Amino acid sequence: MGKPTGFLEIGRRDRPYDKVAQRVGNWREFVRPLPDSEVQAQGARCMDCGVPFCHTGCPVNNLIPDWNNLVYSGRWREALDTLHSTNNFPEFTGRICPAPCEAACTLNINDDSVTIKTIECSIVDKGWQEGWIVPESPRRKTGKRVAIVGSGPAGMAAAQQLARAGHEVVLFEKADRIGGLLRYGIPDFKMEKHLIDRRVAQMEREGVTFRPNTHIGVDIPASELIAGYDAVVLAGGAESPRDLPVPGRALKGIHFAMEFLVQNNKRVAGDKVPAKEAILAKDKHVIVIGGGDTGSDCIGTSIRQGAKSVTQLEILPRPPDQENKPLIWPYWPLKFRTSSSQEEGCEREFAVATQSFTGDRHGRVVSQQLVRLEGGKEVPGSEFELKADLVLLAMGFVHPTFVGMLEQLPDLKRDQRGNLLADTRTYRTSIPHVFTAGDMRRGQSLVVWAIREGRQAARSVDEFLMGASDLPR
Repeated sequence: MGKPTGFLEIGRRDRPYDKVAQRVGNWREFVRPLPDSEVQAQGARCMDCGVPFCHTGCPVNNLIPDWNNLVYSGRWREALDTLHSTNNFPEFTGRICPAPCEAACTLNINDDSVTIKTIECSIVDKGWQEGWIVPESPRRKTGKRVAIVGSGPAGMAAAQQLARAGHEVVLFEKADRIGGLLRYGIPDFKMEKHLIDRRVAQMEREGVTFRPNTHIGVDIPASELIAGYDAVVLAGGAESPRDLPVPGRALKGIHFAMEFLVQNNKRVAGDKVPAKEAILAKDKHVIVIGGGDTGSDCIGTSIRQGAKSVTQLEILPRPPDQENKPLIWPYWPLKFRTSSSQEEGCEREFAVATQSFTGDRHGRVVSQQLVRLEGGKEVPGSEFELKADLVLLAMGFVHPTFVGMLEQLPDLKRDQRGNLLADTRTYRTSIPHVFTAGDMRRGQSLVVWAIREGRQAARSVDEFLMGASDLPR
């Protein structure tokens, strides 16, 4: 513990945002880093608890008190090594993770947690700036070949770990660029894509072969993949969105959130989207159905595209402003939060359900009919209507898509929700040399869980291939 009285003497300070009027005019990140001296002061606030409850909140098992103390002491490179020992991509988590570690921080008992996420991001950003992050090539090659399907955080983490163990790793991605939802689901204003490209370049030098534009089950039969590699890791994510089967759902202008977000990220990357396929919010009344992170991303994107208005709908009641700390802490609390995108300008409606959509004579949506809920039941006489030129369904994902690869592998067992069945010790599926990790196994979740599962699956694969493994879990 660097400064025993740090948490008493130093107040919490987090990274500031650009002003709303400035940031909504572009697609760049708007979170501004703190100076090194301020980050070190924030590291001094860590209490180095006898039982570090932040560990209970961190799925990747980050050694948080350790690198907090190293940063406070000015030992940034050691902090980077400690951070990388549990997390392959802290520049991703330091930007888009909701930071359950901070909710579990002992100082959060009085709403004053250590700025763990900011310190994490500062460490890795400094590592890149100083040139400390370099390829880590294996000392020896094993001669074993591993295929990984899906280039999201789970697939990327598994690929990097297995390449460093000396295996020949080929990572297949059906999209035209590597990154999965990091690339096409997360808007650039939350995480710019050069961060992914930088890691891809590092991993290529470590021996990973990337195969974008390769859809397993379409371009390559799944059976050929299974037969051609010593081990296969399926990390394709949970891609089947939850639908809204109400009258009018088939009207033009009603889209799944990912159709909208993927298209916009391609546009920001410089790709041309045909005008007849374009989904744009400009000058439209936008309705976002779903109160989670994906819904929030739709809000920020719609505002930057020039929406006339944005309204977000949530079927659940409005959460309390403050959680019951003695009951909840150190677990993730349910409480009212306002995201950076919501702060930029949107109306929010809680405890409402969609009854139907109405369209014009051209078959385009023009309004949405809703009813208020109480105790999960409709309130008689509470029906109301909203203008709706563009409706984005952001109600989560139910399971992996079964078309293509999984359709061609009927021997893969699934759980009751439709995810691939595998435990969290071996990550092995019902096909002996096939493993699975991330959202495809656990269902829709956070980037930190994806990285954790990718790393743990990599160790299991290494044990399977070599009989033992030095890779960390």
